[in-house]
Amino acid sequence: MRVALCLGSGGARGYAHIGVINEVLERGHDIVGISGSSMGALVGGVYAAGKLDEYTDWATSLTQRAVLRLLDPSISAAGVLRAEKILDAVREILGDVAIEDLPIPFTAVATDLIAGKSVWLQRGAADAAIRASIAIPGMISPYVLDGRLLADGGILDSLPMAPISAVNADLTIAISLAGEVPRPPTDGTEPKVGTEWLNRMWRSTSALLDTRAARTVLDTPSARSVLSRFATSSDDELVDADKESPAPKLGSFEVMNRTIDIAQSALARHTLAAYPPDLLIEVPRTACRTLEFHRAAEMIEVGRELATTALDSLHRPAVESPA
Repeated sequence: MRVALCLGSGGARGYAHIGVINEVLERGHDIVGISGSSMGALVGGVYAAGKLDEYTDWATSLTQRAVLRLLDPSISAAGVLRAEKILDAVREILGDVAIEDLPIPFTAVATDLIAGKSVWLQRGAADAAIRASIAIPGMISPYVLDGRLLADGGILDSLPMAPISAVNADLTIAISLAGEVPRPPTDGTEPKVGTEWLNRMWRSTSALLDTRAARTVLDTPSARSVLSRFATSSDDELVDADKESPAPKLGSFEVMNRTIDIAQSALARHTLAAYPPDLLIEVPRTACRTLEFHRAAEMIEVGRELATTALDSLHRPAVESPA
């Protein structure tokens, strides 16, 4: 089949896009169009350029400490992370390639912060379009391109279906990175096949900005000031007056991150109502944290398992209701 892909935004969860792409290709399908926001733009652009294998090898080699170095914290930039070192690595993999010269139609979606509009980047340098699309609000500095101040495409269009609506495809697949958390069965049955990855994630307690690792890599007053913004808990405990039990502790970064997730989920629902895909794959937003870029291998496997289940469902005969 001819497949068009819509790759959603969601930070490190976007590695799941790689697993989905690999599963689609292994089934012999042709990818004939891609649109992406944020991490979806990065993965989509790298694939469209024919460099997905190289990017995957690099991403899966990253350790937690290496990610901390690549994020390049700053207290003077418009975002607390410059992330230029990550983009340098992506540029080296991509090479000097223009979007219009890619063998597959590709759209990177960004947000014009001044005009307050979504921007489709379909021409020009691929690396610049990706850099603009991944500028996560409050975290990665915005990017100036063609006189426009651009930031993360997920601000207004976390699941950019519109750019691929006109692609001549047999199947459109949307991959959302803001899915709800699957609830365990309550009838005593065994979990369904393919949910082992979720159990692995719940068992994992590693956090990206582990205090010890951060200090060994960025042991300066300014760096510690930046890292303190990413605390996952607060000294102040929120209490529900009615229940007199403490509510979950959230640091400033977790509050901002959760706020963005909620807004993007709401926007995605509107997008799906206007441009329903043939197949929707949802990666739970709790699969990993936004900046846990050292968990590439795990998230790629998540994407593959979800894609396997979703694609298998296309060929499953409908169950007739009893007369």
